[in-house]
Amino acid sequence: MSQKVAVLGTGKIGEALLSGMIRAGWAPDDLLVTARRSERAEELRTRYGVTPVTNTEAAKTADTLILTVKPQDMGTLLDELAPHVPADRLVISGAAGIPTSFFEERLAAGTPVVRVMTNTPALVDEAMSVISAGSHATERHLAHAEEIFGGVGKTLRVPESQQDACTALSGSGPAYFFYLVEAMTDAGILLGLPRDKAHDLIVQSAIGAAVMLRDSGEHPVKLRENVTSPAGTTINAIRELENHGVRAALIAALEAARDRSRELASGKKD
Repeated sequence: MSQKVAVLGTGKIGEALLSGMIRAGWAPDDLLVTARRSERAEELRTRYGVTPVTNTEAAKTADTLILTVKPQDMGTLLDELAPHVPADRLVISGAAGIPTSFFEERLAAGTPVVRVMTNTPALVDEAMSVISAGSHATERHLAHAEEIFGGVGKTLRVPESQQDACTALSGSGPAYFFYLVEAMTDAGILLGLPRDKAHDLIVQSAIGAAVMLRDSGEHPVKLRENVTSPAGTTINAIRELENHGVRAALIAALEAARDRSRELASGKKD
């Protein structure tokens, strides 16, 4: 791990990635960071021992550039970087909706680009990071991206054509679960439970269900059926979910998220 890696745009995801890399064994001396505010850069230096640099210095010095700025800021950043990024630099994009061709058209011919969609559980080393190769990225580049993002969770390779679907499913996915927990907590209060107890009941149930899904090898339908007794409480609840179109609403919601990812790729902001 002697290569220099620069994280450009160290918000929550960028910082989570930095801390995960250090826990995975990367030396802080090999990690460079850029931040819009000097106070933020110094905060990262103090907290992790990494080296704050300018975007230009990162482009000239680092072997790998990880771009974690917002999608609407990516074009401006690339304009700044392009004159200083040699064609042998690996560029990893963490921006939703932006295809690798966007980077390849703005950087030196032959620059390897890898697109990664991760999610906020990177903050607790439980991210799902989806990785796709640009036209010049090799197996070595993909493996390097997996090494980096494996420090904050699980990685999965997909064709880039599937990235918008993955963004809808796992990139935005944590928000759907938080929304569901919020709604179930309100239901618990309606049923007479204090908020803190309703919250604890739901969160632990969610953790247990997730571990069962991950470790049992059983289909979710089978796991649901194991909880659903004839004429019991669970089947009555499931009936109401179906009556209110929850399944159809989830499908429509994910389609909307996928479509918005495509709109971002086309440059549409509103």
